[in-house]
Amino acid sequence: MSGHSKWSQIKRQKAVTDQKRGAVFTKLGKIITIAAKEGGGDLSANFKLRLAVDKAKAANMPKDNIDRAIKRGIGELAGGELHELIYEAFGPGGVALIIKTLTDNKNRTVAEIKHILGKHNGRLGEPGSSLWQFKEWGVIRLGKTGLDVDQVTLEAIELGAQDVIEEEDNILIKTSKEDLQILKEALEKNDFLVDYAEIDLLPDNYIDVASKTAEQLQKLFEALDDSEDVNDYYHNAKLS
Repeated sequence: MSGHSKWSQIKRQKAVTDQKRGAVFTKLGKIITIAAKEGGGDLSANFKLRLAVDKAKAANMPKDNIDRAIKRGIGELAGGELHELIYEAFGPGGVALIIKTLTDNKNRTVAEIKHILGKHNGRLGEPGSSLWQFKEWGVIRLGKTGLDVDQVTLEAIELGAQDVIEEEDNILIKTSKEDLQILKEALEKNDFLVDYAEIDLLPDNYIDVASKTAEQLQKLFEALDDSEDVNDYYHNAKLS
């Protein structure tokens, strides 16, 4: 799970409690609202919104919730103004962290992020302290079951992918963020089932961590998952 976006983890959870499901829906609703606010409510013309709605559907978010989130984004429904905030931080073992949040209360969110980090042997960093270690990529993941990795690699490269990486359960395909939509649609046209597509921050290099540090990181990630204001997070730890 090196450098994974947390959404790829959440999407594959087989079961979650009602409380956690509600938190996931809250996060997804915010993502949809921001996407609609930025690019309008037409799915066919707003690729970012289409990706957000795909995430919501994968998490079995009710259609009414999706529709309300879109309407809040385009101003048809009232709702608190959302702000996108990015925090650069460090976790146990000096692991670099990028934490993306969507919030209607900046003071509440920064206090919560500081609390989570402090509780799990982490700390906030200064602007520019960790972001330089990451780069934006268009990331696509295919479920590996039933696929020949070598064949997928050949086809993906032909379709414009820049790199293909075999993971434990998935095939990760990297492309430039500008080409993400083109490559996703090309793969789907070639009958590949895309499990995940997003513009992610991936680290230039990964660092090895000790088993104790890995356990501390997992607890930190769980706390970030449970925060309704945390939209996404990225790290540079090499975890088994």
